[in-house]
Formats: sequence, C-alpha cells, structure tokens
Amino acid sequence: MRKILVIILAAVNWYGLLSCNSKKSEKIFDSKSESSTLDKKWAKSFLDSVNAKFSEQIAVGDSVALASQYWPDAELLLDNSEVVKGKDILNAWGGAIRMGVREMRFSTTDITGSPTFIIETGNYEMKNDKSLLDRGKYVVVWEKRNGEWKLYRDIGSTSIAPTK
Repeated sequence: MRKILVIILAAVNWYGLLSCNSKKSEKIFDSKSESSTLDKKWAKSFLDSVNAKFSEQIAVGDSVALASQYWPDAELLLDNSEVVKGKDILNAWGGAIRMGVREMRFSTTDITGSPTFIIETGNYEMKNDKSLLDRGKYVVVWEKRNGEWKLYRDIGSTSIAPTK
C-alpha cells in the first residue's frame, strides 16, 4: 500500500512540475517573441547613415570620432592580428590613418538582429589617395545600451590574397 501511495504522489508531483514548467516556457517564449522583432527598414537607414558618418570620419582622419562609435568593452578582430580591445581601438584607427587610409566604403549585404542587437554583414573597400589598399568583407554587431547604438564586435577579413 505504501509503495502505491509513493508512486501516486511521485506521479502527481511530476505532473505538477511539468505543468508549471510548460506554462513558464510558453510565457517566456511569448514575451520574447513579442519584442524580438527588428525593424529592418529602420536598421537599414540607421546603418547607411552610420556607415556614411564612419567614412567621413576616416576621410578627415578623426580616429577619436571613429573610436567613440565603439563600446568600452568592444572588440576589433582583423586578419593577422590579435584582438584589439577597448581603448586600443583608438590606436588601431589612428594607425590606419597614419598609414594613409583616406577612404573606406561600406556596402551592407545583410541585416538581422533584435531590438538590442543588430548584426550587419557587408563588403568594404579601403583606399589611400591613389589606389586600393584593401577590399574584403565584414560582420559587425551593434548593441543598444541606454538608448544608444554602438559597435560591440567588429570583424573584418580581407579578400585580397597575400603576395608571395
């Protein structure tokens, strides 16, 4: 008799736990799905304007303005180098400008994300006063904190084969 009572109590508890968990899961899923939609039209407009601003800042050699578009815990990940973090991003852009980078063009090829993250994929061209220095592709993650969008991760990869 005791065994049957223990089995019945265990079954009731198990059923109760499953019922509670499924309701919580549905509630969490529902609340996330309501607010997880990215307005792609707005995102495209935002990215076009910020990429134009980025290009202008490179053209005038303003590495401080370039670095200000990154969060303090941001990371810049480029070919053939270690991860550049935080304040060192200013030095990286300053170095690019001192090496002669005068023009960068960005072409967004894909946008996805949520109300707090935008993942942008695209292509870039980097030039000095006379010629093409590099062309490649990129993935950047924009993060919204306290109502402001800045770069959280910036990953670039050249499409030009190394010279031998």
